[in-house]
Amino acid sequence: MIGSGSLDNPTYWWYVARTRLLQIVLGASVPAGGRVLDVGSADGPSVAWLGDRLAVDRDLRGLRPGGVCAAIESLPFPDDRFDVVSAFDVVEHCEDEGSALSELRRVTKPGGVVMISVPAYQWMWSDFDVRAGHYRRYTRPRLRRATIAVGLRAERVTHIFAATLPFFVAVRMLTKWRGGIADRVRPLPSFLERVLLALSRLDEMILRRWNLPAGSSVVMLARKLPS
Repeated sequence: MIGSGSLDNPTYWWYVARTRLLQIVLGASVPAGGRVLDVGSADGPSVAWLGDRLAVDRDLRGLRPGGVCAAIESLPFPDDRFDVVSAFDVVEHCEDEGSALSELRRVTKPGGVVMISVPAYQWMWSDFDVRAGHYRRYTRPRLRRATIAVGLRAERVTHIFAATLPFFVAVRMLTKWRGGIADRVRPLPSFLERVLLALSRLDEMILRRWNLPAGSSVVMLARKLPS
């Protein structure tokens, strides 16, 4: 698993937009004063909205004082510890997704929530995924089945980045045609970043009331049922 590019490019439009989209979809499910674990916190710039949280990552660059260096497949915490456990763009890096998801569930309190985001659509697979260390991309049914299999109840599953999906598809197609390598953190012209951020605002407006049926990422809110 590699560290997030947001550490080096925190103002890149995708990270800025994702921060807002995740907060709109998931923010209301973070209880005031709750115990929060963020797995993959080398992406710290995108998750400040989680509030006070314990950060876990294999990339030491993203860890604040008090953070823990550990892998998602072997979290060094007792069972039923946290009210909220998040893993944003992490599970796709795990060869054994069942082990990773089981660990997220294990450390969550009964009645607590697990928050996940993953890249969408296997047909969008490119050299970027290879370089990033991805094992797979997801659909909503695929992610729902994986979480149900480990004993979590999916409460909300939606795509994000719907309005900008044509941009992602065009980049993938152009990259494959040229035989090059896609890099989502490559600087873009400022006017294009402004356009993409404006388009992501459309997602924000819709997500306040409804789920999105398409988009380049999938976001899930799942709950650990009491025994």
